[in-house]
Amino acid sequence: MYKQLEPGALGRPGLSLTNKIVIALVLTSFIALAMETEPSLDPDWRRAINLLNVVILVLFAIEYSVRVWVAGQNPKYQGVSGRLKYMATPYAVTDLIAFLPELLWLIFAAGGAADETLLVLRVLRLARLVKLARFVPAFDVLVATVQRAGSQLLTTLAMALALVYVSAVMLYFIEGIGQDNEAFASIPRALWWAIATLTTVGYGDVYPVTTLGRIAASVMALAGIGVVALPAGVFASAFADELRQRERAKSGSEPPEGR
Repeated sequence: MYKQLEPGALGRPGLSLTNKIVIALVLTSFIALAMETEPSLDPDWRRAINLLNVVILVLFAIEYSVRVWVAGQNPKYQGVSGRLKYMATPYAVTDLIAFLPELLWLIFAAGGAADETLLVLRVLRLARLVKLARFVPAFDVLVATVQRAGSQLLTTLAMALALVYVSAVMLYFIEGIGQDNEAFASIPRALWWAIATLTTVGYGDVYPVTTLGRIAASVMALAGIGVVALPAGVFASAFADELRQRERAKSGSEPPEGR
């Protein structure tokens, strides 16, 4: 049973039929979540989707219970204390969040005004993405890449945030003080312009109107192209390095870093 639930458990490669079913249920629940938000959905279809959601919740509850029970087959989680330790792992916690709040609400407070709260609780279904992370190797590569480039990403992020704040302060003094421009009447308001501009989104709802303000905004926008985009370059480089190292490890020439 342990081999059926844990991918790669005890040296068993690939995914079991049970895990493939879990993946299918997760993807189905995301499709159902999207369909539920469509106001023109036929009532019969809505009832069918609600019933499907209940079935998925029950199946996830059963899956979670079985995982906790069979975790004892792993020497690391043997006994009651071992299973409690397993329940505190990130995967187990997110598995619980993925179904328990919504299931309890359906059991004890379904109907009436509770439907609005239920809709909010359904956002917790996004925790089921962690279920996919357990089974899809791409997520493991993503986590390893973030760990590999962690310090560089933090450095570039700090630089980008500093530029955003400096830009907001400068435009506040240029456009906000002594000018009739409500969009720059305070630094927090100017931050919205700085974020939209330096990330190259440029909604156009907020913009400087003075000559000096436009010149300053142009300089900051040009600087932002490089600084704000720098984290993407760092991540792409680390991602390529991680893939190359895994390919070398797969060929037996080099073990994966940290393993």
